[in-house]
Amino acid sequence: MPMANKFIFMGLCLVSLLYSNAQQSGTECLQANAKSCGECIQAGPNCGWCTKVDFLQEGELTSARCDDLAALKSKGCPEDDIQNPRGSKEKLKDNPITNKMEGKLMNSSNITQIRPQQLNFELRPGELQTINVTFRRAEDYPIDLYYLMDLSFSMKDDLENVKSLGTALMEKMKNITSDFQIGFGSFVDKTVMPFISTAPAKLINPCTSQNCTSPFSYKNVLSLTSNGSHFNELVGKQKISGNLDSPEGGFDAIMQVAVCGEHIKWRNVTRLLVFSTDAGFHFAGDGILGGIVLPNDGKCHMEDNVYTMSHYYDYPSIAHLAQKLTENNIQTIFAVSEEFQPLYKELKNLIPKSAVGTLSSNSSNVIQLIIDSYNSLSSELILENSKLPEGVTINYKSFCKNGVIGTEENGRKCSNISIGDQVKFEISVTSHKCPKKNETIKIKPLGFNEEVEIHLQFICECDCQKLGTPDSPQCHFGNGTFECGACRCNEGRIGKECECSTEQVSSEDMDAQCREEDSSKICNNNGDCICGQCVCKKRENPKEFYSGKYCECDNFNCDRSNRLICGGNGVCTCRKCICFANFSGSACDCSEDNSTCMASNGRLCNERGTCDCGRCKCTDPKFYGQKCETFQSTLGVCMEHKECVQCRAFHKGEKQEGCDTQCSHFNLTLVDSRDELPQPGQEDALTLKECIEKDVDDCWFYYTYSINSSSEVHVHVVREPECPSGPDIVPIVAGVVAAIVLIGLALLLIWRLLMIIHDRREFAKFEQEKMNAKWDAGENPIYKSAVTTVVNPKYKGK
Repeated sequence: MPMANKFIFMGLCLVSLLYSNAQQSGTECLQANAKSCGECIQAGPNCGWCTKVDFLQEGELTSARCDDLAALKSKGCPEDDIQNPRGSKEKLKDNPITNKMEGKLMNSSNITQIRPQQLNFELRPGELQTINVTFRRAEDYPIDLYYLMDLSFSMKDDLENVKSLGTALMEKMKNITSDFQIGFGSFVDKTVMPFISTAPAKLINPCTSQNCTSPFSYKNVLSLTSNGSHFNELVGKQKISGNLDSPEGGFDAIMQVAVCGEHIKWRNVTRLLVFSTDAGFHFAGDGILGGIVLPNDGKCHMEDNVYTMSHYYDYPSIAHLAQKLTENNIQTIFAVSEEFQPLYKELKNLIPKSAVGTLSSNSSNVIQLIIDSYNSLSSELILENSKLPEGVTINYKSFCKNGVIGTEENGRKCSNISIGDQVKFEISVTSHKCPKKNETIKIKPLGFNEEVEIHLQFICECDCQKLGTPDSPQCHFGNGTFECGACRCNEGRIGKECECSTEQVSSEDMDAQCREEDSSKICNNNGDCICGQCVCKKRENPKEFYSGKYCECDNFNCDRSNRLICGGNGVCTCRKCICFANFSGSACDCSEDNSTCMASNGRLCNERGTCDCGRCKCTDPKFYGQKCETFQSTLGVCMEHKECVQCRAFHKGEKQEGCDTQCSHFNLTLVDSRDELPQPGQEDALTLKECIEKDVDDCWFYYTYSINSSSEVHVHVVREPECPSGPDIVPIVAGVVAAIVLIGLALLLIWRLLMIIHDRREFAKFEQEKMNAKWDAGENPIYKSAVTTVVNPKYKGK
């Protein structure tokens, strides 16, 4: 073999050995095959990179620099040469939670209910960063309430009660907050067929029995104001309108209320939307009935406080509506009639921070409904985060009142929170990838304007990479950057020192060095050909690996026994089992220890067979068993010796005449009872068979058949057979006679009972017919009068 080929072969063997050891270590760091320090630290939070220039042994790949921190130290890498950057967290804004000052009106812009407010996270892939967030409901927190009312004809009675809602609600809300604003809007439906009648007269007055206002989609009647009297005044001027179908266009109105903040004049405080109706709703897709196919764009289209694009855009979908309400921190209260409670309760489950209340037939309970729903909404806190960057995950854990701890989805929320109650959340952020740019995520409690802003910076490179030398001569004539003790190759170059180009790697000359003779498979499909050498693939199980110059060997494709490779009695080397001492066979499942075949008499398989793989194979067909100790015949031991035992013990049977010649092969011993028969283990018997047979007189006799260690046969027989006694005739005859008599009496009784039943039925039938008979002599069919009357036909009565 040429010297160069010897060095290549030795190098590949060393690489295979090192790869095997690396896989057996089972660390995620080695399995990452990192080519640079940046790739290494992205493999896992426990991976480090050794920058020591002479760290690698001859034949080791660059990826061996990336390993578990303890493993790097054990391989001789000084701690100062290990790159292991860690993540960090910093609070940028952490204002304390606001406490209400007695007698002082609070400014909503200065109220703080959640802390910290702004943070900076440096995230290393796989490493967890955790922060504690505290929330406390502030006392006297300002509230904006917008009342959105269905003004279709069925809501006529409700409008009368809402006209005085402003001042009444203002008075009630003083118990909750001193800073309260109220607004009013109304809706009917889209102004196209078939939702409303487009007849000219109906466009002016859609009602038949009274004067109604023209139909419209949505109007902002009154922007948010603290003047309750002004609310009553404007609402008092409103008139009922009308439409054709039962569902209303409330979703169009809700969307405009959510996105038209400038028209509604929402403040950055608690925002409540009261949606009042006694009907269902149209949603996305229904607009096609009126020829409207464009999806709702989720933008504000208000001119002179009227929604102008209802005929152009379809109704919004529920998901779109929920998104806009959440984005604008609006909590919705559905005040609906009892008939539509089930429908709106299903809608509530799809819209975060919403509540459903039962509206009386004329809206007389609307104020109490609003207060109860507000208390219900404000007592529950739910944290929601903005869209996460790809590869970033977030986990929540809540610490609520009364020691209640929530995890997973329940970790986002706390319930039964009163004013002044403080709860905590543990928020953990993990990055599993390295995004291209820094990101920002926001976490906010639903229905509140405050939020926690977290700036994310990602650690994707090591500090040593900043000190790299581009086009370094250490990287094969400047084909790479020498950084962190190794070469990071330029595009198109690969190899430990960037000595190969990708074109060379894919050339036929290079591939030919990675194929066995007369084989078309590169590295036997178990590896990659890099610079003319096979680098074997790694397997998911770190204890399994490929090896060999052409990756032709492995340690997991050997024969198995008892589901174990090499039966657990050898080592799998290059797909063949190398057995431990005293084992042989393709799966090392053949034991060469003969002790398991040795009988108690010290003879191997009782000299009736051979010991093969620790088990006896009997050569005498009359014997079987673990050590060839059990005698067998085609008839069975008991049946085969039955006649000989009869003739020798009792002098009868078929073999009585030739008994001395045919039955002299065993020693006979007579005993008085069955208890005196030999038992297993009592004598020197390799086999012992207990027998019970019937003789020519139908008597049972008992005996045992045994073979001792000297192959002598002994038969022990009970002296007296057990013969069945004859039957007792008198009791049998008496029993038969008694049975016949009893059966006869029973049959007579049954016959007598049947006759009595028959007679009674006949008598009852007779009595019934007798009662039904009616006799009348005047109408006897055989009676004839004795007088005959003759009329003269010519007599005319003169």
